[in-house]
Amino acid sequence: MSVSKNVKLPHLFYGGDYNPEQWPEEVWKDDMRLMKKAGVNIVSIGIFSWAVLQPGPDSYDFAWMDRLMDLLAESGIMADLATATASPPAWMAKLHSESLPVDENGARYAQGSRQHYCPNSKAFRLYGQRLVRKLAERYKDHPALAMWHINNEYACHISRCFCDECTREFRVWLEKRYGTLDELNARWGTNFWSQKYYGWDEIGLPGKTPTYANPGQQLDYMRFMSDSLLDAYLGEYRILKEITPELPIMTNLMGAFKPLDQFEWAKHMDVITWDSYPEPTAGIPVFAAMQHDLMRGLKAGQPFILMEQVTSQVNWRQQNPLKRPGVMRLWSYQTIAHGGDGVMFFQWRQSKAGAEKFHGAMVTHTGDENSRIYREVEQLGQELRRLDALVDARVEAEVAIIFDWHNWWALELDSKPSRDVLYLEQIKQYYKALFERNVGVDFVRPDADLSRYKLVLAPALYMIAPGVQANLEAYVQGGGTLLTTFFSGIVDENDRIHLGGYPAPLRKLLGLCVEEFDPMLPGQTNGISVSGFGDLRGEFACNLWADLIRLEGAQPIAAFTSDFFAGSPAVTRHTFGQGKAYYVGTQAEAGFTSGLIGAILGEAGVQAPLEAPAGVELSVRRGADGARYLFALNHNASAVQAELPEGRFADLISGRELAGSLELAPNEVVILQKRQ
Repeated sequence: MSVSKNVKLPHLFYGGDYNPEQWPEEVWKDDMRLMKKAGVNIVSIGIFSWAVLQPGPDSYDFAWMDRLMDLLAESGIMADLATATASPPAWMAKLHSESLPVDENGARYAQGSRQHYCPNSKAFRLYGQRLVRKLAERYKDHPALAMWHINNEYACHISRCFCDECTREFRVWLEKRYGTLDELNARWGTNFWSQKYYGWDEIGLPGKTPTYANPGQQLDYMRFMSDSLLDAYLGEYRILKEITPELPIMTNLMGAFKPLDQFEWAKHMDVITWDSYPEPTAGIPVFAAMQHDLMRGLKAGQPFILMEQVTSQVNWRQQNPLKRPGVMRLWSYQTIAHGGDGVMFFQWRQSKAGAEKFHGAMVTHTGDENSRIYREVEQLGQELRRLDALVDARVEAEVAIIFDWHNWWALELDSKPSRDVLYLEQIKQYYKALFERNVGVDFVRPDADLSRYKLVLAPALYMIAPGVQANLEAYVQGGGTLLTTFFSGIVDENDRIHLGGYPAPLRKLLGLCVEEFDPMLPGQTNGISVSGFGDLRGEFACNLWADLIRLEGAQPIAAFTSDFFAGSPAVTRHTFGQGKAYYVGTQAEAGFTSGLIGAILGEAGVQAPLEAPAGVELSVRRGADGARYLFALNHNASAVQAELPEGRFADLISGRELAGSLELAPNEVVILQKRQ
């Protein structure tokens, strides 16, 4: 399903969270005027309105929502209607205190904030699903209804619960997963530390333990909590699908967010939506771009919707600086360049009271259209109206990065050789090298079909689950190029060591054996030397980790320069079938990583869509009709110039025609389509 192709809204989404229950109804009509002026075509409503919609366990009040839905329809604005279950009302906590989550110390959370529910609570699910059914039955035929929004930012605050209900459900989950206690004991290695179980009721949660809990238990608990939250979501999803099967359903994710296996969640979302809040003064938002690509990858390239960003400043950091003029627009176009079919905000009107009253909004506390923020909101909204051609266009990418939530969980469990090896940080290094070369990137699962990619990167692929070894070997055997890094290929899906020398499942593919590894202390460095690989040569610093590598067919590209393994391989290349497999046995400085990636890209025949100065971001989307749209975004504080390919180009935003060269003012964006 392409949500943007929904017959009710065949445009790029533009709008934000709308919370009119916080305002007297005379404000609503002015909201409609300002929304239409700004080009808003959809708003998210009801996200935190459970207590207003349901004053008590057996009473409901939909009158205000009826008036709101009718007003939106009259104004030509669509509704992304939320199920309101993100924040249970106070009466539930009073009647069912067991619905409140419990932390690892056994302390129960209090009502008075948000997300104060255990996902396995029977009361939470019962009352929430009753409300969802009433909403769906009441508004299923309403002309304003375009999409369903379940809950909000699952696991944002409560990603783990240690209550009695979760303990019981964990045992059920384990029995379903393993079938027998003998199998569980084998998978968890419970003969270590006398942890063997003889009854399912002996198994608890990995809460407050004297020292390290069982790694297999910890890993399965993370899986269980992700599944528990997903099951709570599915309880609402199934009701909505039953009553409104034609309408798209989603929940807003949070990018590279550790607690949820979002590839699994994506199977049950008709469109991916997510919330992005980069720190506004930290320079080019490379990590935001990476997360856009990750979210697009959750459904194999299907465009996503940015459900939340901020116009100006958030309220939850230690200090909360403003986005400078033009930055909101620039970063919104970055979203679209990376596959977004819409940009929305939290929230429409800045709140008068409550914990987020200082969080920025499309309409600020001034309350009118005279603020800088509203003028930028209006400019962007009017521009997006011209870009219907981009709806459902797909991002072009010849490079993929393997991403795996289970690998992330396992890699960062305690009792490791180094706690400084962090999954996202390893991914970011290589993504940044690709981003700075304007090379498009897809994110894929380890078991995905890799055949369409010229280069696949798998940094820190610590876990090799069943089928992954064969998938990687088939890809390289068929002519692909793979790069992986230190501490990869170490364990199976239960965090048990693959015996036979590191990295046992990848030794044949990589043509090497890692006999030992040496995690470095903070501040400790080594060096690597490369005599010439493409344009890469010289000596570079490295830190964090060093592998002691024995070659078994691979060729060295770089060697360590210090310590007892000076002269031994640090980076290798191995021909395997028709392709090549690279291995990086340390964390090198950025200059080396960039040079290595550049050389491998050249060897694989991958190029940027255009030569551009540093600080200019390029991306390409291609429509179903074959039309190709080149995005150029200038993140520099000064104007820059780039040479265009031969021919004439139209800028979809401004309508002007360009040929020969392209000049971009600071924070400027163009979307170029070649004229026939």
